[in-house]
Amino acid sequence: MDNFINLTQLITPASLIPLFPLLGFFITALFGKQLKHFSGWFASAMILLSFGLALHLFLNLPANQSLNFNLFNWIKWGNINLAFGFLIDPLSLVMLLVVTGIGFLIHLYSIGYMHHDEGFSRFFSYLNLFIFFMLLLVMGNSYLIMFIGWEGVGLCSYLLIGFWFKNDSYNDAAKKAFIMNRVGDLGFLIGMFFMLFYLGGLDFETVNANAINYPAGSSLLVAITLLLFVGAMGKSAQIPLYTWLPDAMAGPTPVSALIHAATMVTAGIYMIARSNLIFALAPFTMEVVMWVGVITSIFAAIIGIKQTDIKKVLAYSTVSQLGLMFAALGIGAFESGMFHVVTHAFFKALLFLGAGSVIHAMGGEQDMRYMGGLGKYIRITWLTFLIGTLAISGIFPFAGFFSKDEILAASFGANKTVWILLSISSMMTVFYMFRLFFLTFSKSFRGTEEQKHHLHESPWTMTLPLIVLAIFSVGAGFLGMPAVMSSTHYFSQYLAPVFEGSKSLITEHHHADHGTELMLIGIALSAAAISIGLAWSFYVSKNQIPEDEPQGLSKWVANKFYIDELYNTIIVKPIMVISDILFVLVDKLVVDLIVMAAAWIVGFTGRTLRLVQTGNTGFYIFAMVIGMMVLMFIQLVY
Repeated sequence: MDNFINLTQLITPASLIPLFPLLGFFITALFGKQLKHFSGWFASAMILLSFGLALHLFLNLPANQSLNFNLFNWIKWGNINLAFGFLIDPLSLVMLLVVTGIGFLIHLYSIGYMHHDEGFSRFFSYLNLFIFFMLLLVMGNSYLIMFIGWEGVGLCSYLLIGFWFKNDSYNDAAKKAFIMNRVGDLGFLIGMFFMLFYLGGLDFETVNANAINYPAGSSLLVAITLLLFVGAMGKSAQIPLYTWLPDAMAGPTPVSALIHAATMVTAGIYMIARSNLIFALAPFTMEVVMWVGVITSIFAAIIGIKQTDIKKVLAYSTVSQLGLMFAALGIGAFESGMFHVVTHAFFKALLFLGAGSVIHAMGGEQDMRYMGGLGKYIRITWLTFLIGTLAISGIFPFAGFFSKDEILAASFGANKTVWILLSISSMMTVFYMFRLFFLTFSKSFRGTEEQKHHLHESPWTMTLPLIVLAIFSVGAGFLGMPAVMSSTHYFSQYLAPVFEGSKSLITEHHHADHGTELMLIGIALSAAAISIGLAWSFYVSKNQIPEDEPQGLSKWVANKFYIDELYNTIIVKPIMVISDILFVLVDKLVVDLIVMAAAWIVGFTGRTLRLVQTGNTGFYIFAMVIGMMVLMFIQLVY
């Protein structure tokens, strides 16, 4: 009874978590001009309060228990009852801590980064609204509530990517992100209709309880999971719906960190992890998820090698790392995929914010060809960026080493081809990240004298989040050390109750013994060392600078294999042509003609009837008598 009371007492803090960012949105949106720069501190405080409540839940809710409660009944007909409720369990708590924790640091960073922007308060209102919808997404106890958050973060990403809306190219990037996400969201929506019709509801408990009655590999479950995965491909930027993510760099750098690190792009990973039972019942879909992740990871890594915009390199790095996470989910290593979500959130947020600090010091310059030698001018940014680069490269003992090694070890046991491809992708990640680091911070400065004069370290509101994220980029990995180093994997143990139902449905792959694990670690570290050596040789020893107009294959890679141009040719232009044809044949010849005809008929009728409106009382009496006689005649005849 005491335990029940304690759990009940946790419902109120859980309910308040999303309300603080929502309150922050309304206050900063309505009174931002009056609050001025205090709006940034107020918005940050709202996220900090949500983080405090999430931490309170984490410390007081046992890992083997969960809170599943409805706030109110929303839609009800027949046997269907769709309620608005929350589910707090280890999986949602992990995401809550990451979203609010890193979200707060990004808010704090934005106070310094956006200090001189005329849309300062508007920016923070958008950030708070984004966090609110992301919290709804991870806290909802049904696919319906998840979908509300899902669509909400899509809307906010549009507002944030196109924040500087006076620039048409930024608006185009925002529209591209919005439209491509709608393509994926349509799959999610159709999948929800299937669940509602065949599985009797949309809450996770009902869906799982009814899905287990279908045999593994059922065509229904395969269809549902494939449709959900289409939604995940759009939100988490997997082939073929990935091209919006690099263009999202049009937004302010804190937006890039927020979208690419811990929040929006990980929504697809979270959704599949939350749906682990029905995905485990659809082996074909798991295979699709695995191969899409593998192909995306290696394809994006290849493109990242030749990018010269510091934020574009990090964007393709995000796409590649998301592919790595999807590959982990596809082989059934749900805990490993989520572990990489957490570590990636720390070091990718660190790298993006570090890039923002570099851009801030360079007066807005983002091209690495005009940087160089910045390490001596911005020491805190240099050191923290180095930590982030080592972490994403999987160097021991940084966080990325533990999570990436775990995924590679799982893939080695599941499919050797997948392991080889992911290892190659990881090597390329190390190469292009150290290429970025050396071009930005090593050798001599290649910018203008005006830029050199402007170089300075960022204010403390920007450097403090870098330091905090750097600490977690070093220490977070120790939550999940490999078996050869520790017998306790805290992260997997904590999430185990969430994935308990699907484990028995997934083919258990042979766990590597300590000798094999040491071999895999040795191969990964050796490959990383080779990649660092190659990057050092090209960009420090030989002092190579990426050419302005690359030739041959380099030109294809630098231009992202012309995928955007391909989409424009085979999708956008045909749709525009069809639209023009329909405009002429349907809008002009049918719709407009009907509207104009209706207007002409009404006008003609009015003009004709006006002729009998003479104002002569005798005529009206005569007409009335004639009318009565006609009615009497009709009555007699019929």
